[in-house]
Amino acid sequence: MLNKLKSTVTKVTADVTSAVMGNPVTREFDVGRHIASGGNGLAWKIFNGTKKSTKQEVAVFVFDKKLMDKYQKFEKDQIIDSLKRGVQQLTRLRHPRLLTVQHPLEESRDCLAFCTEPVCASLANVLGSWDNLPSPVPSDIKEYKLYDVETKYGLLQVSEGLSFLHSSVKMVHGNLTPENIILNKSGAWKIMGFDFCNQSTNPSEQEPKFSCKEWDPNLPSLCLPNPQYLAPEYILAVSCETASDMYSLGAIIHAVFNNGKPIFEVNKQDIYKSFSRQLDQLSRLGSSTLQNIPEQVHEHVKLLLNVTPAVRPDADQMTKIPFFDDVGAVTLQYFDSLFQRDNLQKSQFFKGLPKVLPKLPKRVIVQRILPYLTSEFVNPDMVPFVLPNVLLIAEECTKEEYVKLILPDLSPVFKQQEPVQILLIFLQKMDLLLTKTPPDEIKNSVLPMVYRALEAPSIQIQELCLNIIPTFANLIDYPSMKNALIPRIKSACLQTSSLAVRVNSLVCLGKILEYLDKWFVLDDILPFLQQIPSKEPAVLMGILGIYKCTFSHKKLGITKEQLAGKVLPHLIPLSIENNLNLNQFNSFISVIKEMLNRLEAEHKTKLEQIHIMQEQQKSLNITNQMSVSEETKANNTGNQIDKVFTNLQTDILTAGSDCKENGLLKNQRKGSLTLEEKQKLAKEQEQAQKLKSQQPLKPQPHIVTAPVKQTKDLTDTLIDNMASLASQSLSRPKVPSSNSFSSVPSMGIGLGFSSPVESTKRNGLNANVGFQPSGFSMGVGTTSPNFFSGAGVPGMANMNMLPTGNMPTFSTMSTTAAVSQPAQQNRPTDMSSLDSLFGPQKPKISMNQLSQQKTNQWLNQFVPPQGASSSLPGTQMNVVGQPGFGLQGNPFFNPQNFTQPTNSMTSSSSASNDLKDLFG
Repeated sequence: MLNKLKSTVTKVTADVTSAVMGNPVTREFDVGRHIASGGNGLAWKIFNGTKKSTKQEVAVFVFDKKLMDKYQKFEKDQIIDSLKRGVQQLTRLRHPRLLTVQHPLEESRDCLAFCTEPVCASLANVLGSWDNLPSPVPSDIKEYKLYDVETKYGLLQVSEGLSFLHSSVKMVHGNLTPENIILNKSGAWKIMGFDFCNQSTNPSEQEPKFSCKEWDPNLPSLCLPNPQYLAPEYILAVSCETASDMYSLGAIIHAVFNNGKPIFEVNKQDIYKSFSRQLDQLSRLGSSTLQNIPEQVHEHVKLLLNVTPAVRPDADQMTKIPFFDDVGAVTLQYFDSLFQRDNLQKSQFFKGLPKVLPKLPKRVIVQRILPYLTSEFVNPDMVPFVLPNVLLIAEECTKEEYVKLILPDLSPVFKQQEPVQILLIFLQKMDLLLTKTPPDEIKNSVLPMVYRALEAPSIQIQELCLNIIPTFANLIDYPSMKNALIPRIKSACLQTSSLAVRVNSLVCLGKILEYLDKWFVLDDILPFLQQIPSKEPAVLMGILGIYKCTFSHKKLGITKEQLAGKVLPHLIPLSIENNLNLNQFNSFISVIKEMLNRLEAEHKTKLEQIHIMQEQQKSLNITNQMSVSEETKANNTGNQIDKVFTNLQTDILTAGSDCKENGLLKNQRKGSLTLEEKQKLAKEQEQAQKLKSQQPLKPQPHIVTAPVKQTKDLTDTLIDNMASLASQSLSRPKVPSSNSFSSVPSMGIGLGFSSPVESTKRNGLNANVGFQPSGFSMGVGTTSPNFFSGAGVPGMANMNMLPTGNMPTFSTMSTTAAVSQPAQQNRPTDMSSLDSLFGPQKPKISMNQLSQQKTNQWLNQFVPPQGASSSLPGTQMNVVGQPGFGLQGNPFFNPQNFTQPTNSMTSSSSASNDLKDLFG
């Protein structure tokens, strides 16, 4: 395909170059592509061309002398003379129905050439004769179909041309054929081919008389007219007159309505016989031969083809037949004579043209009517009458046709400010202009025209512009609307003295709100409403309308902050203006209520959501506290020792029963504490104060601190404690054996303390601190079974300190707080200390309380420093600062874990109770 295209272009270029090369025409004109053929025998090639100096479009007719190669020299000369005669005669004649020559014939060695007005094709090409056309045949010729209005007006134009030749020039064309009828670029039919024309030999005052040459079959075909359209009298009577051309016109009409087929086929070799037979057929011309010809012109064609020349109608009569009274044909005819009309006649014609244009084919409008209309743009007075028709044609054109054929002529009109009707017409067709005009041209020509209308001094222009803008607002790009259009509308509203302009400005803004951005409306349009100085009811209702449109529009809307802070404070004072009537006031109140209701609903919803979130947060906190409390209660049971270590404001390992605590308090109030007890309490208070002043410990769950080994020699302390007990027992009076314990079995006591890491911190003591004191075992035994009997030897227990890995190894200590046997025999046993402890009189402090205090004093020595931990093998102490977690809840202090004594206490229950109180 590319090769074929390349060869075609190369061939065309070569043809043009070879045909026109060296011809003087090429000095002033550029020759384009080969578009058509015309003239006698279609011998002339027609090319597109432009004038070099003015760039004016032309058609270049070229006759290539290579076509005459088969002829002898004298025949070539005859052909050249005939062609020259025809062109020269055409050049001298000037009429709208004749082809206009713009450059006379030029001859070179290879060709003849002359230039005319731009043409489309010859009628023969349109009817299907494609001789001497480029290959392939151009599609615009191949697909060209004549409309009825074109045919009617074309035949009318030929008739008018013949009328001019016959009446004014006194000339017979002599070879009127489709080949010599040229369709120019506008579609007008023009006559050419005056090779065989006959000028009248009589003076103009007399009846014209034309000479005629006898048919010479020996001449080249290019030197003879086309016999198929030639009147019979040419051949048979060797005479011609104006009626002979009318016969040719009838034959052309037949060919036009029969796809280019002539009425008779002529044998050029035996032309006389053919014409004789043609006479017989013409005399018996029936309706079957003219069946394709319209009924309106049927009879006229029969007259034109009549054998008798006198019967044929003349050219002037043919122009007046009803067949040519078609609206389209008359309209086209008027356009052809437009240059002869004055402005009043033109204006009347252009006013009625919009009713005719829909009845005409698009091609006829674009080719024939549009050029005439655009040519009137140079006359400012006619522009308001021409412009509506041009824009009406633009609506039927494609965007490409509009840009190519119409826009170049409209661009200068966009800038015309006078008369003002031009601006009004453009505003009414603004949607068309914005749809089909390219964006650059819109920005440079169309929108500036709208801006000028908004700034025009005429109130009517401003009103019309404001009324029309909403109809094409959707076609304006957003930046232009935001930065150029809206500011001018606002300016027109604020600066005008016309109430109508101000109201129309507000209405215009209200209608184009939907094309604007929400935040632009809130930040630019709504604040502008507060600047409007007028308080007329129409202006106030316009302001209310903009607020309502913005408020109710789905895309826009007004925030509750804007409602509460700006909109309602502006609307409420306006609603009580004295100029408003009842309906207008109700409109204001209705909008205000809607805004208040939405404001209430939105803010109430927000507050409810916040309230729900707060309630959920409170519920979550309570749930967390309950879960923590349940975990604490599940993990801790009321150990008194744990209560001491976590609650630093209470005594360490206080008494388990309330009654004993109350007794202790009573004794303290009475001042019956001993000096040692007071010293102990003072030390406990100092220790509690130190613990309070210490910084709380931070949990470090992933860092395991190595235990700090601390050892302490407890030998002296134990000896002192045992000596104190022994001295008290010796200082008491002797108690009868009946009131004392009968026997106390040997008993072993095991104490275990454990402190796992907990998550609870109470009273400034971090629960993560763990205490694992060095393990110990304290055994209490007697030297005799009767520990508290009257006759037995009283003996004190032996305390054995078991060595552990965390403390130094001590040798087993045995301390005997008894008197040697001889001494016991010489001196009675002093049981006064036991009597004071267990006798009937009330002692100052019970044995149980004293033992507990001593035990506490002894245990305090094992409390490790803050952050340190120690361990006793086989024992654990759980320190959790929770109330109620005591020895009773500790599995290591279960009474079942103690070794049961071999003998039970039978003499007294108070000692048993004291032991229970001591060990839980």
